Amino acid sequence: MNNAQKALVLGGATGLLGQAMVTILRESGWAADTVGGADVDLRAPDAADALSLLVDKLEPSVIVNAIAYTQVDAAEEDVETAFLLNRSLPAMLGRLVKTRGCGLVHFSTDFVFNGKKNQPYTSDDVPDPLCVYGKSKLAGEDALLSLDLPRCLIIRTAWLFGPGKKNFVSTILQLCKQKKSLQVVHDHIGSPTYTLDLAQYTLKLLEAEGSGLFHVVNSGMASWCELASEATRLAQTECLITPVPSSAYPQKATRPAYSVLDCEALSRLTGIVPRPWPRALREYILKAFPPAE
Repeated sequence: MNNAQKALVLGGATGLLGQAMVTILRESGWAADTVGGADVDLRAPDAADALSLLVDKLEPSVIVNAIAYTQVDAAEEDVETAFLLNRSLPAMLGRLVKTRGCGLVHFSTDFVFNGKKNQPYTSDDVPDPLCVYGKSKLAGEDALLSLDLPRCLIIRTAWLFGPGKKNFVSTILQLCKQKKSLQVVHDHIGSPTYTLDLAQYTLKLLEAEGSGLFHVVNSGMASWCELASEATRLAQTECLITPVPSSAYPQKATRPAYSVLDCEALSRLTGIVPRPWPRALREYILKAFPPAE
C-alpha cells in the first residue's frame, strides 16, 4: 500500500471520534496509524519536533486531528490548557503539513456560535463564541485558515455519541440503571451526531478532495431532553425523562441555546445527505446496548 491511503490519527487509540475515524478508514482500505499522549506529550516544549519525527517516519498522506480539550466548564478556569490543545496544537499541525505536502483534517465545534439564530448555522455564518471552549476552538480554526493550506479540512460537528468511550447517551443509559427518573435540559437545541457517521462523511470529503470549512452532523435537531428520551425508549428502559430548563443546572460556561448545523456544503460537494439522528441513534444503541432477552 502506498501512502496515498495512509492516515495518522491523533487520538485514534482512545478518543471517541478518533476511534471512529480509525474504524472507518481501515474498513475503507486505508492504513491508519494512531498517536496519543502515550506516544507524544503534546503539552511538552518539544512536541513539534516529536510529531515531525513521527510524521517523517510514517509518511501519511493525511493527518487527522481528533484531539481536543472538550471539558467545557473546566476550560473557564484552565484557559491555558484549552488554548494549548484547541489552538496551538492545530496551528502546529498546520505548519507541519505545510512543509510536507500532506493533508490535514481538524475537527471544530458548534460552540463557535452564540446560539441567537433560530435556523441552522451555515459555514458562512459569523462565529461569536460565548465561552472559553468555543473561543479556543475558533482560535484553532483561525490559525489554520491563516496558513492558507491547500489540503486542509476544518469540520465543525456537535453532540457526539458512539462506541468506545463515555458520551452523553451512554451516561444517560447508565444512570437509568440506577434511577427511576432523570431531569434533562430541554432548552438547548443542537445536532446529535453519531461518530461512525461523522467519520464516514469525513472520509467522503477527503475522497472528494474537499478543503476549507464544512459542517458535518446527522440531520435533524433535538434538545438534550429529546435525545435522552429517544435513547431510553430505544434501550427499552423504564426510566422517566423529565424536561427542565437549563437554569435548573447552573454551569460555569455559557452554552449556545441553539446550535443546529447546516450541512449544505457537505451535500453539495459529496452528494451525501446525512441520515437522521434517530436512525443513527437506533443503530448505536442496538449494537452497544442490546435489550435483555
